[in-house]
Order: sequence, then C-alpha cells, then structure tokens
Amino acid sequence: MALNRDFVGRTFEASAPYEVSRMKIREFATAIGDDNPIYRDKEAAVAAGHPDVIAPPTFPIVFSLSGAGNGISDPGLGLNYAMVVHGEQRFEYRRPIYAGDELVCTSTITEIRSVGRNEFLTIRSDVTSTTGELVCQAYNTIVERGGAA
Repeated sequence: MALNRDFVGRTFEASAPYEVSRMKIREFATAIGDDNPIYRDKEAAVAAGHPDVIAPPTFPIVFSLSGAGNGISDPGLGLNYAMVVHGEQRFEYRRPIYAGDELVCTSTITEIRSVGRNEFLTIRSDVTSTTGELVCQAYNTIVERGGAA
C-alpha cells in the first residue's frame, strides 16, 4: 500500500532539547571507531581552534529523528516498519556541534515517492540551538520495500 502523500510538508518537533555532553560525544566516537582526539580531549579540540570537544559529523543521528518519530509512526501514514530499510543519510553543517550545546530538532517530511515497488520517504531535520541558531540539517531517507502499489 502506498504511503499517504498528505504527510508531505508535515513538521514534527522533539519534545525537549538534547543536551550534548563530552561523555555522549566520546561514546559515539568509540561506537563508530573514530579515535580523533578532538572528539575526546578538550585540549586537543582547543588546539584545533574549537571552544570544546566537537561531535563527529554523523552525531546528530542520535537525536535528529526524535521529533519525526511521532510522524512516521502515525498509522495514517501507512508505513510498515517490518519492511523498512535505511536508504540514505546526509548532513549539512553551519557550524560544528560542541559539548555543552543544547539542541532542538524540528523534522519535516519533505518527500514521498515510489521507485519501482518501493516507497521512499525523506525527512529533513533542522537542528538548532535553544537560542535559534541553525547548527545543521540532517536528511534521512528510509525505504519501505514492496510498499508501492
């Protein structure tokens, strides 16, 4: 069954700001196997020109879909999670994410399209500071296999 195209343009907000800590950055860097010292050591990050440790580029995946989860789990969308695979992920940065940041994420379903027998759903998540500064945009495409009519 095709996904409900009426969901294109709907925006969903995360319930609370995400507090970025040095420990969360370190844990994420360890999980992805990146030993870069600017992700682990404040002195190394400062020597590289940053105010504190920075997060690896893919770090926003940790929280960027928190708001979109409400939208893509809505039964009215018609998404069958049992048939979902990850399609694509990319990030566009305005500035790095630093330890100490408090970030808010607003996600919008930007596109739903059929490709063969599959449905592709794209979500843009705008990651901003609690003061309203745009930090980055995360784009996530998920594929529902066999969902197209």
